[in-house]
This record gives sequence, C-alpha cells and structure tokens, in this order.
Amino acid sequence: MTISMHSASVPVFVRILTAQLTWLDKAQAHAEARRFSPDNYLALRLAPDMLPFTKQIQIACDQAKACVARLAGLEVPKWEDNEATLDELRARIRKTIDYVQSVPAEQVDGSDAREILVPTRQGEPLRFTGEGYLKHYVLPNFYFHVTTAYALLRNAGADIGKKDFLA
Repeated sequence: MTISMHSASVPVFVRILTAQLTWLDKAQAHAEARRFSPDNYLALRLAPDMLPFTKQIQIACDQAKACVARLAGLEVPKWEDNEATLDELRARIRKTIDYVQSVPAEQVDGSDAREILVPTRQGEPLRFTGEGYLKHYVLPNFYFHVTTAYALLRNAGADIGKKDFLA
C-alpha cells in the first residue's frame, strides 16, 4: 500500500502548525505571568546571524503553502511578511492552515512525478520531482524553521516541551 502525496503533506503541516498556535499561547501566558511584553519574543535569535523568531514562523508557513500549491499545480499565494505581534503570527498560521486544507486532495495526489520548479535569486530554478520536492526540500526546511521557533520559545522560558512539539 502506498501513501498519497496529500496525506504525506497537508496533515503533517496542519498538525505542526496547530501545535505552533499552542506554543504561542503558552509563550504569551509566560510573558504575562512575568509581566513583560509578549512582543519581546519576536526578535529572538539563537545566533546574531540567524533570522529572528518572526521570520521562522513566516518561513515555516511559506514552506507549507508553497508546497501544497506547487504540488497541486497552483500559483503560490504571495503574502506580505508584516506580522508584528503574536496575534498577527497566529493569524498567519491560521491562514496557512486554511489554505493548505482548502486544496482538494485529488489535486495534490499524483504529483509525485510532477516537475516542480522553485525560483532562486540566482536565476536558474531548482528542479525536483514532486516527491523529491516534498521529501528532500520542503519537509527539511519546514522542520528546520519550526524547530528553531520552538527552541527560541523554549530558551526564553515558555512552558513548552516535547509533548507540545509533537502535538
């Protein structure tokens, strides 16, 4: 029995993005209990040359929506990266969940051999099959940014653990 491209992508994204909503709630509760602004989390970084917390959430969302769009043969939705509060990040996550769930499974399934082109700044796009794109490009990138966001909140004292990560 084989698994479908839809089942290997959409439910994975939805589960982890939904978990991120819980992390943000717990981070906000942590900030409020200690009487500091939850917006302090937005600029957190693990290293000076690393993108801040806000970008980690934005990029994870971008990976999910772009993956589903490309696998379905749709144009990737373009969203501004202008979130400046935890509430705005929650809204972006919810918008991403809504988008990936809105694409019919039948449109994603069967995309394992579809040619996927990913634009680059250097000009020549990256070329993948749908399966290669999902397994070797999107999922590692998605989990990198999700894990980084988790680590930033955990390091800042938010009461989250492995159980919260695994949802």
